[in-house]
Amino acid sequence: MAAPAEGTPCWADATFTDLEGAKSFYGDVLGWTFAEGAAEYGGYTQALSGGKAVAAVVPPMPGQPPVAPGWCLYLASPDVEATARRIREAGGELVLEPMKVGGFGSMLLARDPGGVPFGVWQAGTHEGFERRGEPGSYCWAEVYTREPGRSDAFFPAVFPFGVRRMDDGGIDFKVFTLGGASVLGRMEMTPDFPPELPPYVGVYFAVEDCDAAVARTTARGGKVVFGPLDSPFGRFAALIDPQGAAFAVLDTGRTTGEMPALSEA
Repeated sequence: MAAPAEGTPCWADATFTDLEGAKSFYGDVLGWTFAEGAAEYGGYTQALSGGKAVAAVVPPMPGQPPVAPGWCLYLASPDVEATARRIREAGGELVLEPMKVGGFGSMLLARDPGGVPFGVWQAGTHEGFERRGEPGSYCWAEVYTREPGRSDAFFPAVFPFGVRRMDDGGIDFKVFTLGGASVLGRMEMTPDFPPELPPYVGVYFAVEDCDAAVARTTARGGKVVFGPLDSPFGRFAALIDPQGAAFAVLDTGRTTGEMPALSEA
């Protein structure tokens, strides 16, 4: 499998204080099973769907300050050092400087100028998602920000993104594209979002039944931010797991309405 093109969402992971609780929750909600944690990498544990790697969960690093649980989306890069330079030049912040992860690849963690966290991954032997777009795996992501103009300028300055505007009832929604294909959304956080919820990248996981996934989430102590809602892209809901990590579920097989038009931003 060839490494994904620069800027492509290629991996997602999350740190949880209660790792076993996270495994139990996502195993129930998304049907994941889990590989053996890698002790040499702090217990980093891959989540599997159909035997394929689709994400990872990890406990906090010993001796490090507490980290609020949250999913981190990684965007592909052929050269993390070069990407780090562009992040700085565009006004972003490097949270973790570029570092090698054995033979698996190299990574960094960053925030855009509005505080949106994300990761960058330069593939080695680990090229990213082994399954995507199928139930139990990654299918989409959106940048949720209270400073949309800063995100709109930042991400295309760091990655080779085009920017399109979605013409849909006055909603401030943009789409970042690669080679004409939509790869990442950008949504303004309106007052409907809980004020304590920081900017984030919402990672969507595909499910066979959105309503059933929401019911499993709330039964396990998770919360609904909004949804379930019907859309031309599928029926979806934005959720928060019991430890406070935001994520979303999408049933792509249940679509409603016409696809909204995209125009030049």
